[in-house]
Amino acid sequence: MKVKRIVIIGPESTGKSTLCSELARHYETSWVPEFAREYLLTNGNHYTLNDLSVIAEGQLKSEDEFADRIESTYKRRAERHNAPLLFIDTDMHVLKTWSEFVFDSCDNRILKNIVNRNYDLYLLCNTDLPWKQDALREYPDLRTREKLFEHYKEAMINQNVPWCVVSGNYEERLDISIRAVDTIATMTVL
Repeated sequence: MKVKRIVIIGPESTGKSTLCSELARHYETSWVPEFAREYLLTNGNHYTLNDLSVIAEGQLKSEDEFADRIESTYKRRAERHNAPLLFIDTDMHVLKTWSEFVFDSCDNRILKNIVNRNYDLYLLCNTDLPWKQDALREYPDLRTREKLFEHYKEAMINQNVPWCVVSGNYEERLDISIRAVDTIATMTVL
């Protein structure tokens, strides 16, 4: 049975990684960390447009590797009736938004992958959590974060996959997300 892929997107410091981890724990599955974090910690946070394309390739490769592992594990568990779930911290919409926001351009390979990749649900994290600084985050001001949120929201409106906004404290975000995931978790995968 095909893995259902749920993507968590949103601006920096909106709880995406925390939400992925909590959802994976709740559903007893795996989640795909944001590849950009590993890449930038290894290569430095002064990145180019080309680096974003490399990050995109790494993100997709990680996502597919996790999905393959879950599918092979799932095949050994005949007692399950629903499709296995995979939570993904970031996708090509994030790379597109970041490319356009920082460089006013986007690699065509990222755009093609937005069209060609299949997901089952998007959870869009709102900017209502307090900002947490770390070595890789660039935009602490709320106005910029809200502007980025609107970019992501527009991307969600203009695509065909179900999505919802996730707001509130960490517990509220998890509750909203579980309700959204539960609505798609029992749908038949073709």
